[in-house]
Amino acid sequence: MAPRDLGVFIRKSLKVNMQPSPTDPAEAGLGLVALMTWERGVCDRRGMTAWAVGILVFTCILTVRAFYSSTNVIKLTSINFNSQVIQSDKLWLVEFYVHWCEHCERFVPEWIKVALALKGIVKVGAIDVTKYASIGHQYEIEEFPTIKFFGVNKNKPEKYYGGRSSAAITNGVLNSIRFIVRERLIEKSSICGSEGQQMVSEEILKTVCGLRVLCIIAVLPHISDTGNSGRSDYLGLLMKIAHKYKKKKWGWLWTESGAQPKLESALGIGGLAYPNIIAIDPRRKKYMFLKGSFSERGIAEFFR
Repeated sequence: MAPRDLGVFIRKSLKVNMQPSPTDPAEAGLGLVALMTWERGVCDRRGMTAWAVGILVFTCILTVRAFYSSTNVIKLTSINFNSQVIQSDKLWLVEFYVHWCEHCERFVPEWIKVALALKGIVKVGAIDVTKYASIGHQYEIEEFPTIKFFGVNKNKPEKYYGGRSSAAITNGVLNSIRFIVRERLIEKSSICGSEGQQMVSEEILKTVCGLRVLCIIAVLPHISDTGNSGRSDYLGLLMKIAHKYKKKKWGWLWTESGAQPKLESALGIGGLAYPNIIAIDPRRKKYMFLKGSFSERGIAEFFR
């Protein structure tokens, strides 16, 4: 039975009424549009009956062509998916597709461009979930093509919702990578478990506090007023408090009075009684000063 005849047979059997259109695959000899959601740029299998899917898969297996042969796209299967993607320390971008979907076929050139652009940076793969249905079920794939980014936590991949051009996808992935890098920088520059980082420039302030919900800056007396012992006591107290609140992942810095006059002026901390603490919300551009004592109890009250 020819594909066109099979399409008519499926329509009559399912009693689907549909007006032909220039994008109607029946006119191209496929007869599948009644079973797909073309307007969203994806193929959706949720509206298909098991009987129709069975006939469809059988027919397409006879005519399917390999999507990504001889390209930079890595072809994944149910056998190599775990070893290649999940157990890998590399970042992965994976397309889940089915070979009967016209949108998947149209998407092939863009995905090949993505693989070329990200070569050596992110692994780009593709898996046909018609053949490897267990993988599709595992990641709850319902629309095709679906793209997921397997970052640091391979057990929680991120679904990509952006545009379907190679440029849009590449930018989306690079943004995800930037976020990963910034998180690592934030962890490294945190005061928790270390002597703490002194705020000696505006750049350090941006690096440590740029992505934090809250930035905590301790302004200590000049070392000539406290001596080394007094400075150590203040830093020890600050470290203890930072450790207590480490789950909040705040940014922690310290500076001494008069060391950064421009920064002190910008933050409005000039002329304060030292030691003091300033809590800054970078996103809301709001800040608050410690009004109580510079002690464990006083600072704990301040953070409530």
